[in-house]
Amino acid sequence: MKMILLRKFRVLILLVFLIACSMHIMIDLLPKLERHGGGGGGGCSCSHTPSEEPQSWGKQGWPNKHTLRILQDFSNEPSSNVSSHSLERIPAAGDKTQALKRLEQHGLRGDRKRQLIQDTAAAEHSALGGSRLLALYDHPLYKRPLPPLTDEDTLFNVNTDIRFDPKAAEDQTWNTEGTVDEFGPTGELTAESYPNWLRFHIGINRFELYSRHNPVIDALLKDLVTQRITSVAMKSGGTQLKLIMTFQNYGQALFKPMKQTREQETPPDFFYFSDFERHNAEIAAFHLDKILDFRRVPPVAGRLVNMTKEIRDVTRDKKLWRTFFISPANNVCFYGECSYYCSTEHALCGKPDQIEGSLAAFLPDLALAKRKTWRNPWRRSYHKRKKAEWEVDPDYCEEVKQTPPYDSGTRLLDIMDMTIFDFLMGNMDRHHYETFEKFGNETFIIHLDNGRGFGKHSHDEISILVPLTQCCRVKKSTHLRLQLLAKEEYKLSMLMAESLVRDRLSPILIQPHLDAMDRRLRQVLNVLSGCIEKEGYGYVVEDDLRVERGTDHFHTGPRRR
Repeated sequence: MKMILLRKFRVLILLVFLIACSMHIMIDLLPKLERHGGGGGGGCSCSHTPSEEPQSWGKQGWPNKHTLRILQDFSNEPSSNVSSHSLERIPAAGDKTQALKRLEQHGLRGDRKRQLIQDTAAAEHSALGGSRLLALYDHPLYKRPLPPLTDEDTLFNVNTDIRFDPKAAEDQTWNTEGTVDEFGPTGELTAESYPNWLRFHIGINRFELYSRHNPVIDALLKDLVTQRITSVAMKSGGTQLKLIMTFQNYGQALFKPMKQTREQETPPDFFYFSDFERHNAEIAAFHLDKILDFRRVPPVAGRLVNMTKEIRDVTRDKKLWRTFFISPANNVCFYGECSYYCSTEHALCGKPDQIEGSLAAFLPDLALAKRKTWRNPWRRSYHKRKKAEWEVDPDYCEEVKQTPPYDSGTRLLDIMDMTIFDFLMGNMDRHHYETFEKFGNETFIIHLDNGRGFGKHSHDEISILVPLTQCCRVKKSTHLRLQLLAKEEYKLSMLMAESLVRDRLSPILIQPHLDAMDRRLRQVLNVLSGCIEKEGYGYVVEDDLRVERGTDHFHTGPRRR
């Protein structure tokens, strides 16, 4: 009898063990089942219905018990991120007054006011006789042709005999709008039907990232906003969270999520190296760079992203997936892994699962087009107490002029361009810059990573202009464009407002930031006027217009006082 009871007990223990193992296996498989599950029974049960229906977090509604238990483990502290406040539930007819008060608290009234400001600006453009941007781009300064391009001047030498075979791709189509007209007589895919990100890469040359009136750029900006996101991963390195997003057409972009509202300024006690990286600064930097005719910032567009469907459900990054949680306000949040601001206290929260962000198109892969990273000569110390050499040595530029690659070519003048660009944005975080290795030292500087611009509209950081005040050098083309943008008919703030209104997340900048650019532009011109008065026009202004009309590349040697 005892033996029978013992055997029954052992069988019972074994059954319990098998059930426990089965449950653990199901728990481990749950994320994959959720990711590949159908979208029919889904839908976010959060406050507002998102504009794009998210995938379900489980078959029985969102969220299921298991997922909720995992996510709530991280939500023991409320998020301090300003963007984490949720919209209230859709009110009944009798609650409209209270709902409007709530919306005002959450900044929606501010959004409407900002939209009204830019709508008014657009109306002013029409009243003044049409588009200021079109008038600007029709100006002779914005029509100068490039020197004839050789194979050495293009990043890629496209072989017309080589075609991309769509059958070799997993999707068999580059995009969802392909037609039979895209194929040539031989049945091969024509170059014009390549995805826009690839056409952007092919167009890069020694002098510019993209040409002035390249229709591919507008098409690429549209792709950044509309292409389906197929995978997401955290970008390694960097101080703050950035995501690499891959699209249906195999293009990739760097996503920087919203961390501050439009009205917020950088706190006065923040060091420049601990400031937030702003998504709207990345968007505005692209438009400013284009208006200045530098064209050295990769295309950037704003996008409203569904955090469940377009990030959580498509990521294979377990470290990222595990940081998702539901806030006490019933918003979807996550924080990822990074050096700064990656914790529940600084979580990125949706409204309820929608979040703004900037998407910057990737440059060509380093395996195909190597880039060289250079330390900025006027790099800051990135220390709370120490100062950099240029901050204590007024003759620092004389040393720089004797150091390659600044002792010849256009590199020093390109640094001056970048200095003016950063000052107009208020960006103090320019520690390094990059160039394409193929072009050697005779090429432009790529203006990457502009997220710490547009932090303070009430303060102009004069130390950003130190390279210009120390060196007193500028290209003639840059000087003439700055003078043009200071005129009332080509006013920089108005041009920026008109350009930014095209972005999906418009308004991108509030009016005080636009006004600050006009104010800073006047300061740049005053610095250059002082240099010319002191050193003479011929010393300060380098005539790149005359040289570019010749057959050789623009070269200039160091000038010493």
